[in-house]
Amino acid sequence: MANGRGRDRSEPNFDVPEGRVAAPGTLDLRLSRQDRAGGGVAASGRDGGAKRKSGGSGAPKRGPAHSPVRKPKKRRGSLLGRLVYGCVVLGLWAVIGVAGLVAYHASQLPPIDQLAVPKRPPNIAILASDGSLLANRGETGGRVVSIKELPPYLPRAFVAIEDRRFYSHFGVDPVGIARAVAQNLTRRGVAQGGSTLTQQLAKNLFLTPERSASRKIQEAILALWLEHKYSKDEILELYLNRVYFGAGAYGVEAAAQRYFGKPAKGVSLAEAAMLGGLVQAPSRLAPNRNLPAAQARAAQVLAAMQELGFVPAQDVKVALAQPAKPAGSRGGGSANYVADLVMDVLDDFVGKFESDIVVQTTVDTSLQATAERALVDELNKQGTRYNVHQGALVSMKPDGAIRALIGGRDYAQSQFNRATTARRQPGSSFKPFVYLAAVERGATPDSVREDAPIKIGNWQPENYSHRYEGAVTLRSALAQSLNTVAVRLGQEVGPKAVVQTAQRLGISSPLQANGSIALGTSEVTPLEMVGAYGAFANGGTGVIPYVIATVKAADGKVLYRRGEGGLGRVIDPNAVGMMNAMMHETFVSGTARKGDIAGWDLAGKTGTSQDFRDAWFIGYSGSLVTGVWLGNDDGEPTKKASGGNLPVEIWKTYMSVALKGQTPVPLPGMNRWRRAPEAATTASVATAGGPEEILGQIFGTNPQPAQPQPRRRQAQPQDDRNFFEKLFGVGE
Repeated sequence: MANGRGRDRSEPNFDVPEGRVAAPGTLDLRLSRQDRAGGGVAASGRDGGAKRKSGGSGAPKRGPAHSPVRKPKKRRGSLLGRLVYGCVVLGLWAVIGVAGLVAYHASQLPPIDQLAVPKRPPNIAILASDGSLLANRGETGGRVVSIKELPPYLPRAFVAIEDRRFYSHFGVDPVGIARAVAQNLTRRGVAQGGSTLTQQLAKNLFLTPERSASRKIQEAILALWLEHKYSKDEILELYLNRVYFGAGAYGVEAAAQRYFGKPAKGVSLAEAAMLGGLVQAPSRLAPNRNLPAAQARAAQVLAAMQELGFVPAQDVKVALAQPAKPAGSRGGGSANYVADLVMDVLDDFVGKFESDIVVQTTVDTSLQATAERALVDELNKQGTRYNVHQGALVSMKPDGAIRALIGGRDYAQSQFNRATTARRQPGSSFKPFVYLAAVERGATPDSVREDAPIKIGNWQPENYSHRYEGAVTLRSALAQSLNTVAVRLGQEVGPKAVVQTAQRLGISSPLQANGSIALGTSEVTPLEMVGAYGAFANGGTGVIPYVIATVKAADGKVLYRRGEGGLGRVIDPNAVGMMNAMMHETFVSGTARKGDIAGWDLAGKTGTSQDFRDAWFIGYSGSLVTGVWLGNDDGEPTKKASGGNLPVEIWKTYMSVALKGQTPVPLPGMNRWRRAPEAATTASVATAGGPEEILGQIFGTNPQPAQPQPRRRQAQPQDDRNFFEKLFGVGE
């Protein structure tokens, strides 16, 4: 250009610069450093320097010298920053992973809107006639209690030792978990768990006891649901009624009854602390199995309660000075035989029930305890001597209300109820049914029969003493338990009549209508026998023994109440009077003389089965009927235990206490038929043709009037005696 600016202008040049050789036939259009912005200056500086060093000419230097431009370096973060960043990323992934796990395990549970606390299995509280508890039956072992019923320190004991942050966490306690983890690490083992009371409740209500991560996640989910659904006190109440305390006791009420023999509302602070510490390991800390460990754990609970301010220090000091001790074992008590009987018959009175019920019985706790002591003490004292290992006792009012029932020597050793279930030969205690059948056909207490050998086919029964009295009155024959007279009467009225008479009075066991029925060879239960004798004591009304008076729901609604009931009149009043007069003679001159109780009109009958396998006595006043059986479960013969020795002694021990303080009640109709003076009796025997002739007209036997005979002994072949004893028993 003509002007000066044209000197600096450069024309485009598409020739390949020197040093940038392209492949043949190609043009290299790639940018070099000099082609980039700012690159030329730096390049020219560097190139110029190089040219100057090499002696070449370069572009003229313009302006001041410039420092070479360096490529910027990448800045690297600190190690701490990288760690923080990594942790954040890992934390996010952990949250996502946990959320996934929770979602998965939540999907294995029922939908939240369908969750409900399962119903607690119903408890059956069995009470005595005075309202005191005899036993609990059912899966839980105790009734449901409200937290308001309990002393404040009882629920606080569980909070203090199991979950001290119970009222501040939301179902899962992160602080508690962290503390548990720390303690477990320092103690090198699982020393402390992190589950809250709510989590423990969730496990008890909904989950299995397995120990796994899956179950723990489900437990936490359910704990959150419980906290959302219920208040803290409601959760604590549910917990106290569901937690397991060992020995079949579920819930604090069952545990208090099981270990301390009292309701939960009555436990002391020391006992509450022991219950609170028990749930950690029921089998290891049960006070009836390991009292030192239970007391040591209770001390820890008390310390925790004091630390949290739940109880004053002075109360803790007293509780530590007087540690709790378990009450005497109730599981082995005879009241359990009563409870078993209640459970056997309960379905007959109430249908299916889904909530707790209360059954009030007719049993008197003091009489029950007296009966148990009388039976057990006598067996402990003389059982070995007589080779007697078991026994039963039933005592009832004349209307059939059972006042005491002992089904065996020790319930803890054997739950078999011999009073209600065991069928044994009653021996001579069955004879009153034979005599009643004869009385109803015209005989009287002063009727006479011959006590002499008798043979029926190949059977030749004989008396217990192997002696014969000759002509005797029925009164004397029953009092002395003469077998031959009973057999004669049985033949006169017929075995079927004897069976029908016994059944009319309430004997329900199968009876064999044969000649030996007169000596009690058909098996019956003690409960049946006592019930049948009740008709003699009440004046002739048939008795149905009963133990349940009322059944109520937990809210007090009456589900069943026993009304008046029975079998109606089964004995004519005049016949009752004669039977009572004859059985009263048993206490005056017969086999139960040592059972007499001064001031009372008593009646009854002893019984001994073949080979002394069973010993019975059933006796009664006008207000109480009691029967005692002794023997061995395997039928092993005793060493001559008879109705007149051990059973009578047990009966008197019990009845002396049972009748103490009561006004004596006369036996129905007995006064009319009391024994006449000896002279009158002798005269009546000498001229006793009237009643005998009446019997002869009725049965066609035409017996000859009997004359008094001197007492004599009739010898019998030993083989005959052994045969009879083995097959039918000599009885009493």
